[in-house]
Amino acid sequence: MSLRTRTLVSAILTPSSTAASGPSLSVDLHPGKPPVLHAHAAEDAASWAAEHRHALRSLVTEHGALLIRGLGLRDTGQVGAVFHHLTPGLMSEREAFAPRDTYTPGVYSSTAWPAAQPMCMHHELSYTHTPPGLLLLACLTPPATGGATALADAATVLDALPPQLVQRFEEEGWLLARTYNDEIGASWAEAFGTDDKAAVEDYCRANRIDFSWGPDGTLRTRQSRHAVMRHPVTGRRCWFNQVAFLNEWTMAPEVREYLIDVYGPDGLPFNTRFGGGDPIGEDVVELINTVYETHTVREPWQAGDLMLVDNVRTAHSREPYEPPRDVLVAMAEPLHPTPCTPALEGSAR
Repeated sequence: MSLRTRTLVSAILTPSSTAASGPSLSVDLHPGKPPVLHAHAAEDAASWAAEHRHALRSLVTEHGALLIRGLGLRDTGQVGAVFHHLTPGLMSEREAFAPRDTYTPGVYSSTAWPAAQPMCMHHELSYTHTPPGLLLLACLTPPATGGATALADAATVLDALPPQLVQRFEEEGWLLARTYNDEIGASWAEAFGTDDKAAVEDYCRANRIDFSWGPDGTLRTRQSRHAVMRHPVTGRRCWFNQVAFLNEWTMAPEVREYLIDVYGPDGLPFNTRFGGGDPIGEDVVELINTVYETHTVREPWQAGDLMLVDNVRTAHSREPYEPPRDVLVAMAEPLHPTPCTPALEGSAR
């Protein structure tokens, strides 16, 4: 355990907080697993979270993520209170690629995604103009098997990728193309939180998204974003994008073939390209996903777990599982947009 970690844990273990939150706390650091903070038998999880939020947030910055075990989270109301005590404000999700249930403002279900299919490594909403800097997750019902929210250090992944590939993505950025429909993924009304076309158009203009409407009301969008970001606190360069996850080659082959057959190659619900418009080959997608897997850490969910994830420093995935699985999600600390490189200037409409 580093000196900084020991200091932060000691701050949590002050006499007053020990009386309020249980007899002891400790951080487990093991290869292949995320840091786990054991907070034993906190009677009032929300008050405990409020008291220790600064130390917890510092631990997340140091390690990239923190799994907090022992708070005994039991229901959506309790989880929402903990989330609100850990951060000044929760974000409303916009541009979701798949639907979620909303429990209270800013507190959502996990993304609706087939249990048997993995959600590959990505940074949450990295394609938006102001992505979240912090993710908060809480497990009420762990899956019978699988379903871990696995993690990968973005700075380490960046260093492991071929320098020529990183340089190209740094110079060009990456392009996300989406086609919204009512059959696959989130509809445009679900993604933008409104069924008012004018409001959607205003949002797109304000967030540097090109858009067009088809004769049947289908919305198509294109947006260019940076692929590498400096961490707002540490300054470390991090691989920050969803280049591989939202690419056609990450889809199951039979799903991809079906979608192309029905909607055509330009009608996929989402696809990514190099920022200059060139296709991203299957070999590049496979390479990125292989590097992610090499640097993945995982810990199975237990009922009542709380996880905090630095969304810039750490990518996350969701592994296949056997239902049920009930994990609540919130997003916070929106990042300020960074100045666009010349290659990215075309995304304002």
